[in-house]
Amino acid sequence: MINIDSNKENQFDVIVVGSGMSGGWAAKEFTEKGFKTLVLERGRNIEHGDYPTATMEPWTDDQNMVIDPKVTDENPILSKCYAFGRATEHHFVKDNEHPYVQKKPFDWIKGYQVGGKSLMWARQVQRWSDLDFKANAKDGHGVDWPIRYDDLAPWYSYVEKFAGISGNKDGLEQIPDGEFLPAMDMNCVETSLKEKIEASFPSTNYISARTANISRRHNERGPCMYRSRCERGCPFGGYFSANSSTLPAAKKTGNMILRPHSVVHSVIYDDAKEKAIGVKVIDANTKEVTEYYSKVIFLNAGTLNTTGILLNSKSERFPEGLGNEYDVLGRYLMDHDYRGSVSGKIEGFEDKYFSGHRPTSCYVPRFRNFKDDKQEKFVRGYSFSAGAGRGAGNLGDTDKKLGGEFKDKMMELGGWRAYLGYMGECLPYHENRMTLSETEKDEWGMPIFIIDCEMKENEDAMFADGMKTGVEMLEAAGCTDVKANIKPDWNPGLGIHEMGTARMGDDVKTSMLNKYNQIHNVKNVFVTDGACMTSSACQNPSLTYMAITARAANYAIDELKKGNL
Repeated sequence: MINIDSNKENQFDVIVVGSGMSGGWAAKEFTEKGFKTLVLERGRNIEHGDYPTATMEPWTDDQNMVIDPKVTDENPILSKCYAFGRATEHHFVKDNEHPYVQKKPFDWIKGYQVGGKSLMWARQVQRWSDLDFKANAKDGHGVDWPIRYDDLAPWYSYVEKFAGISGNKDGLEQIPDGEFLPAMDMNCVETSLKEKIEASFPSTNYISARTANISRRHNERGPCMYRSRCERGCPFGGYFSANSSTLPAAKKTGNMILRPHSVVHSVIYDDAKEKAIGVKVIDANTKEVTEYYSKVIFLNAGTLNTTGILLNSKSERFPEGLGNEYDVLGRYLMDHDYRGSVSGKIEGFEDKYFSGHRPTSCYVPRFRNFKDDKQEKFVRGYSFSAGAGRGAGNLGDTDKKLGGEFKDKMMELGGWRAYLGYMGECLPYHENRMTLSETEKDEWGMPIFIIDCEMKENEDAMFADGMKTGVEMLEAAGCTDVKANIKPDWNPGLGIHEMGTARMGDDVKTSMLNKYNQIHNVKNVFVTDGACMTSSACQNPSLTYMAITARAANYAIDELKKGNL
């Protein structure tokens, strides 16, 4: 028998597990509607503005802002991440701090702190469309989404208006327009690339990326200072993070209690009441165990950690994990395919440069298997991040690192280069999954994860087409020395867009969650982070997580008011 009455101070209306991209939104929605909300974060606390390297220059650092080679050697997985370095290493979980088993190579990138990975994300925010929400039903890969674009469209607008999104209204069906602040301008070479690529490939669009960097002051934040140091944390609030936006809004209400250093072990299920009643928490430092209770639980710990909590939540009713009656939980793991890029030189702009350090890029939305394009070798499609720039001249021409000769070399400019960065969709495969070890445990006494995930034939065929087409696009734009750059050591996980494992759907036998993100047979537990995704599309997913979370939270609020939860 669970004695809830003995812990009155541990009772809340809502518990939110995770304080990042989606957890911050859940906290904001519930607290602003008057609900006493506990937010649990397994990492340390970071207040907005507590970003020690945000304004640091190399000459002020005893390591010249170069990461210690020993750190790189000790973190072979983490060191593959584009955003990991001397200025950001405090935001990342080191390889040995939360070990897991790779049944197939999977490079899991983690950020455990208040705000999670919203502090160092890439800030790309394209909406999904019905091209994506209908894809599974159309081609038979995966179960049908229980929602469509029209269900999410008002919630996309809702979160965009608060978060602040810079972009243009491009009128493109595959990435619907949103609520935009002025876009960040293309440079002169990108403008030329747009003109020439669109002329040579009429079904292709080259546009300014839609980004969660704000181009003007918004909601008492920013504007962006064009420093392109976002992953360090931005003291100006120039981009959306939970720390700068949703968590301060939740804190302002007085209804949020934020508890860092709280590793959630499991959800407590009451067999008699046939509902979840709370969570079991392990203090990350002391290992003390505490139970917290609530009417509603939102799981937003990140795809793999959320699913790990559910798998670890065993009861007489659910011996294989909470809600996992048909061996769905943990399956259909996806990530975006970032295995390669295409780059080339472009001449004719040697007298031109750009102003500032724009923290975003351009974007080529999906054009394969869309409208009149039909591919025989693969289903779905891919997109490109895109752009052009120029750097310093060849500093390797001098051995001197001080003095006049070195300064002269620093003043030289290199040539312009254009690039297209591939981003392919991954299909939801039953055998791509995570499970819990039956023998190995982590330092908190919880089973470690076993991850078994790979790209398959469809992804390989799509990638080959992407590299070939990318080369053709840059050559058509007048680039020379065009090369396809393939990353030989790239593995799933490095896309840092892990999705699936507790997917939405209409049928309890093939999915974990209903159209409002409730576990089918445990209606007071919601999952709205990446775990809930039923397919991966080829757009960045964070904006969709935000919209899904706001929608689910407001549905839960209505159900709470009706007494249904």
